[in-house]
Amino acid sequence: MKSKHLLRSLAAAVGFATVLGASADPLKVGFVYLGSIGDHGWTYQHEQGRKQLQEQLGEQVQTTYVENVPESGDAERVIRNLAKGGYDLVFATSFGYMNPTAKVARQFPQVTFEHATGYKQDRNLGTYMARTYEGRYVGGFLAAKMTRSRKIGYIASFPIPEVIRDINAIQLALDKYNPGSEVKVVWVNTWFDPGKEADAANALIDQGVDVIFQHTDSPAPIQAAQRRGVYSVGYASDMAHFGPDSVLTSIVNNWGPHYVKSARAVLDGSWKPQDYWGGLDDETVQLPLSERVPAEVRAEAQALVEEIKSGRFHPFTGPIRDQAGSVRIAEGATASRAELASMDYYVAGIKAQLPK
Repeated sequence: MKSKHLLRSLAAAVGFATVLGASADPLKVGFVYLGSIGDHGWTYQHEQGRKQLQEQLGEQVQTTYVENVPESGDAERVIRNLAKGGYDLVFATSFGYMNPTAKVARQFPQVTFEHATGYKQDRNLGTYMARTYEGRYVGGFLAAKMTRSRKIGYIASFPIPEVIRDINAIQLALDKYNPGSEVKVVWVNTWFDPGKEADAANALIDQGVDVIFQHTDSPAPIQAAQRRGVYSVGYASDMAHFGPDSVLTSIVNNWGPHYVKSARAVLDGSWKPQDYWGGLDDETVQLPLSERVPAEVRAEAQALVEEIKSGRFHPFTGPIRDQAGSVRIAEGATASRAELASMDYYVAGIKAQLPK
């Protein structure tokens, strides 16, 4: 395997041509997906990234994917089978794959692994995620401007830091731009279940919510919001076509550039484990703004995006207190990556309680 990587490195140095009379084999890249590539959300967007990788690197790579892999022993089996099958780079694309990926990475030190949204690393295991809280904050700004009821709904999957900090980001924006507005949260304990997601959306709307957010993977909440005549904010992919009269924006995850960069690094021998967080600044997070949003509000939202992109504003800038009134981020300070990655509390202003 080492000689195989050496051959690729030499090939990359001379334009991926024939080296010493021998053609370099393509880099074999495998993707492990939690849902179906047709979920129109999280998995769909990772699949768009895989396609971009294949399109940009062409014959330099050979890609495959396995979809509908539960966050269970099945994940370890699938990841191991890819490693045993000669795959050189494996992307495991869901939080619950973290421990299986770390275990298999130790067993196959010659294979490169990357895990989405986790925190465990090794010499051949890196992590990557999107700073979706940046998009949520802008979405919270839009909700603050567009709500009449001052009740914002959030359909949450599991109480992990990624989900909790996104909820908090919305509440922080509401506090600034429409004080007294609140986030109401329904936990559905699933990433993808259109029926449960739609039921949660309807339950929130019945409580007076007039803007729906989601941290789940199907377009069902958007479709429910469209039917019920309330606003919504999509997640993972651009969901505007599921709710043309409803969607204000979508927090779109654009994974393709990272996949291309990582594959190129493996090809040229420069890959090193890192904890990559992409955001608005490098367009890992994108926010297509609906024409239904008034022009002046769109302009304010775009200005806020530019403030975040430039680093002049960070959504988690103190003072930030939790529900008990304790200061979690001091005045003038910004949350560190470690603080964001371990966030396990609601900020002040959220009246719900976190699941135990």
